[in-house]
Amino acid sequence: MHQLNKSSKLPLGTTLKDGEAHEKHHQDWSRRTFLKNLGLAGTGAMLLGKIPVTALANNPLSQALADTNSDRILVLIRLKGGNDGLNTIVPLFDYGTYTRLRPTLAIPRNEVISLDDGEGIPNTMEPLLRLWQDGQMKVAHNIGYADQNLSHFRSSDIWASASDADVFKTSGWLGRYINDTYPDFIENPPDHPPAIQIGGTGNLIFNNANMFNLSMVVSSPEELAEIAETGQLFNTNNVPECHYGDQMKFVRAVANTTFKYADVISDTYEKGKNNEEYAEDLGAQLALVARLIKGGLRTRMYMVSIDGFDTHANQLTDHPKLVSTLARAVRNFYDDLASADLDKKVLSMSISEFGRRIEQNGSNGTDHGAAAPMMLFGPGLEGNGFVGERPNFQDLDANGNLKFELDFRSIYSTVLESWLCIDSNVVDQVMGSSFPRVPALGLACLATSTSSRTSREKLQYKLINSSGEVKIQYQLPESGPVRIYI
Repeated sequence: MHQLNKSSKLPLGTTLKDGEAHEKHHQDWSRRTFLKNLGLAGTGAMLLGKIPVTALANNPLSQALADTNSDRILVLIRLKGGNDGLNTIVPLFDYGTYTRLRPTLAIPRNEVISLDDGEGIPNTMEPLLRLWQDGQMKVAHNIGYADQNLSHFRSSDIWASASDADVFKTSGWLGRYINDTYPDFIENPPDHPPAIQIGGTGNLIFNNANMFNLSMVVSSPEELAEIAETGQLFNTNNVPECHYGDQMKFVRAVANTTFKYADVISDTYEKGKNNEEYAEDLGAQLALVARLIKGGLRTRMYMVSIDGFDTHANQLTDHPKLVSTLARAVRNFYDDLASADLDKKVLSMSISEFGRRIEQNGSNGTDHGAAAPMMLFGPGLEGNGFVGERPNFQDLDANGNLKFELDFRSIYSTVLESWLCIDSNVVDQVMGSSFPRVPALGLACLATSTSSRTSREKLQYKLINSSGEVKIQYQLPESGPVRIYI
């Protein structure tokens, strides 16, 4: 311990200057403790164009994303509340049963756009028709998990943690294996955020095993214009000249330095331009994603969300508006990317915690159900189609709900491995187990683009034996991921 001078209350042998430094050390220590307890050291929300943005911290998946040569992008579209799959993908193959169970909620036949001889979409989703016709849309039937939990919160946690229904994990599938503490992330962050969530704070998907949200976030009420002009989230000059102002300036400065990605995000936002007119809500979020992609941001994963799918009542009014918003936003998004020839490297897919019951309730709505379809979009699908068996109204689970056929974690795993080109072992680690892949999705990591695949016959290569070392040299017609098997 320091021995204190009775008059100065400072360690013996120190000068006034030393004392000021000593006091500053304690002040800094108390500030760091205060910030840690307050949560400013790891949570919050950054606003871009009035939309909150979260940048994901470093973890094995993020590192794997950064290490791959692929520049492909995955966009998760969360339909929050439990989307009604039967009024999204209309079961024309058993339309009589569908209308009998939903006498007032069933989509009239003359308002259904046929996708094939057995399924269709409501005409409110007409903007998606061209994506379907161009081979840029697939639908995976009966997605879910065993022992479906019908609670929004629990089922959302299951989808976020990729756990079994009877396993309660406090970590998310993206945050589970995070092995760096916050100071390590600050000292050596990647140049671009590996993943970004837009439109709301993170849920369990970003938590580590200690229930700490490892999303890199800073809270700001400021507009994007100020971020772009100053490169900061908070103004550190416009503060009162008093002790309170000094503390406010310190907190704002920490927030500014905490969010390392403010500069690169604002820079790419300014470089990118939208060529489509988007609507608000989901459209605004996807507009921001498109603008960041077009501006050169090297983020590999995005998550956007749209709320309101818990349609216990007034579904006939509310649900058509929701799916119309979804359809227009997705169509605008891909048209926007196509204007810069970037649509080929972006895959999007919808996720929702569960579907709805097959029969309507007494409030002109539907209650919590089980299995539901997932929609995937993008030229990388290389063809439209349906994956899995059609819903079976005659073979229901114990609660009278549609049975799931494909585990959602199989879709996750397939997309991570076959689209983002993540090593199979890393994917299994992230998912917590090995789930069967779904080849019918038509995704292939070896494809250099959707317009041109390089077969082994076209790949120019040669072997060079030099001092016992074998070297493989190859030449590609265009950039893309390569796997070499020896």
